[in-house]
Amino acid sequence: MASGVTVNDEVIRVFNDMKVRKSSTQDEVKKRKKAVLFRLSDDTKKIIVEDDKQILVGDIGETVDDPYACFVKLLPPSDCRYALYDATYETKESKKEDLVFIFWAPDGAPLKSKMIYASSKDAIKKKFTGIKHEWQVNGLEDIQDRATLAEKLGGNVVVSLEGKPL
Repeated sequence: MASGVTVNDEVIRVFNDMKVRKSSTQDEVKKRKKAVLFRLSDDTKKIIVEDDKQILVGDIGETVDDPYACFVKLLPPSDCRYALYDATYETKESKKEDLVFIFWAPDGAPLKSKMIYASSKDAIKKKFTGIKHEWQVNGLEDIQDRATLAEKLGGNVVVSLEGKPL
């Protein structure tokens, strides 16, 4: 079911910046987003980047010790969001980085919000070409444990997430 919601150009730009891993200067890498939240505009007609709800690669080690725990804290406890999280993880064979599209719909969110976010999800997903991992999360208990994300990324072959062993 489509809701008629459109995706703001800035959302697409943020996605493309996160997706493309070109060789960059140290400063450019620090400005790259590690995680970002998207929300519906106040008139519920557009999906927009949520101001101040992001983690930059340059924040890690400076103001952010654990990017995953910090990301989880950005999620509003009683409303829906879409998020992109750039997961860095290690399997028994290699180190990997993958973008994860997250649909955050906590049990405590208003029904109307859940319905419009659910019916608008395809609009944003169509703009995010090449996303391998999609995860719908319905509460903090589902997302706080990094093993749940590791399971989505590669099952039991994942040995660490964001440098922290599982």
